[in-house]
Amino acid sequence: MHLENPRTNTRTPSAEEKESRPSCYLKLTVRRALPPIRRRGLVLNWVSKNMIFKIQKCGERLCLGWRMLSGKYSSSEHIRQFSDPTKAICKIMMSCPTLALDTALDQSGIRISPEMVEEVLMRFQNAGMVAYRFFEWAGKQRNYTHSVKAYHAMIESLAKIRQYQIMWELVNSMRAKRMQNMETFSIIMRKYARAQKVEEALYTFNVMEKYDCAPNLAAFNGLLSALCKSKNVRKAQEIFDKMKDRFEPDSKTYSILIDGWGKDPNLPKAREVFREMTDAGCNPDIVTYGIMVDVFCKAGRVDEAIEIVRGMDDSGCTPTSFIYSVLVHTYGVEHRIEDAVDAFLEMERNGIKADVVVYNALIGAFCKANKFKNVYRVLNDMDSKGVKPNSRTCNIILNSLIDRGETDEAFSVFRKMIKLCEPDADTYTMMIKMFCEKDELEMALKVWKYMKQRRFVPSMHTYSVLINGLCEKGNTSKACVFLEEMIEKGIRPAGVTFGRLRQLLIKERREDVLNFLNEKINLLVKEPLFD
Repeated sequence: MHLENPRTNTRTPSAEEKESRPSCYLKLTVRRALPPIRRRGLVLNWVSKNMIFKIQKCGERLCLGWRMLSGKYSSSEHIRQFSDPTKAICKIMMSCPTLALDTALDQSGIRISPEMVEEVLMRFQNAGMVAYRFFEWAGKQRNYTHSVKAYHAMIESLAKIRQYQIMWELVNSMRAKRMQNMETFSIIMRKYARAQKVEEALYTFNVMEKYDCAPNLAAFNGLLSALCKSKNVRKAQEIFDKMKDRFEPDSKTYSILIDGWGKDPNLPKAREVFREMTDAGCNPDIVTYGIMVDVFCKAGRVDEAIEIVRGMDDSGCTPTSFIYSVLVHTYGVEHRIEDAVDAFLEMERNGIKADVVVYNALIGAFCKANKFKNVYRVLNDMDSKGVKPNSRTCNIILNSLIDRGETDEAFSVFRKMIKLCEPDADTYTMMIKMFCEKDELEMALKVWKYMKQRRFVPSMHTYSVLINGLCEKGNTSKACVFLEEMIEKGIRPAGVTFGRLRQLLIKERREDVLNFLNEKINLLVKEPLFD
């Protein structure tokens, strides 16, 4: 159900629409509060997202019914508009109400494959509710079985919206089919750690054996990495000290801890782990050296980082483009643009091919130095050498232009860059925020529309930026529409975002709408994947 005002979105179905209605007509009983705009009168018809909805009084209850418009998803003509059936499925999932998704997918007539399901789940990784409904629907199709990759993608999506019970049900399903592996539990450990559920991450590691997947060094490293990346390096070090006799550490184990202490930041502890590594007879590899260079650079010890790079040849390790990208980036942050260029040129002299990561570091250095002519020269150099820019390239330039107040140039760059690379969540969020802050909501909504046309599922942060912009302009009705859409996709709104909208609704005396949204959020927290 979508919170759209029927007075601005109501029309009578045409004769053509009536003739092409599918035979099924779905009906359910609404036991929860409806917003006031939908309670006026005993019968209410409106059109929303290619569906005809009808609410009428059935005794003491309100009943909601709907049917598809014009065979929208079932017509072969519509499906033929997409040469790629994956895009057709994504289009259905983006535009169809969650409750009607199964019906719409059934009527599409599309035959699915493991690769198709995997791609769809990856695209909808930010929309746990929609992804799960599609996953369940796909699992019921003939001649189809979920792949390990599909299970893993769904487990990640469920963990994002903290649906841990259902997540473990999928793990049990995998075990019944003997599909679980080390990566299954590594994903769960990462997600628990990211949610600061340290004990649950450790529990996952400890129950692996019960799931016929005995933990090994790779799993041990996975646990330590999950903890370090979620800023729990002290817990990781504690577990390492307790279990290092059970799992013989390798260079990756020590590198994980060094990286964790470096990000803490605790340079003395990082040095101590490095010494322990060499004392144990474990030789540093290229990854370890890269981490050490990064740690020293972040601590402002660039000269010591250079010494490590100079000494790598003696250890039989050749510096990589990543290591040079760290140096170039650090020089840029310190506004040492000449040193940044020298490091880049030294890399090329040493026969190391520049990749997009080191080019991005150089572009970032020029942006910080406000040398935009050089930025565009670097882009031309990338083009001449066949190195394609990525979303990070675009974001670095956009962020710098927006910070300088050059919003028109930023939009011009955005329009050019979308032809060269696929924007990511940060790109869209940045542009929407820019237009909201300029009080150009129409342009913000155009960027949003383009993003949806690209079948890109917005993140929680992207939704929040747009909703906050609408609230700032006092457009609470539109903000409510996007908040409900967000919840429908299984994305829980940030407390600050909902709090702001809540204050506006109270001020406008629209407590009924507020209660409706509150109930939807509570359902999302308690049981978002069931009607």
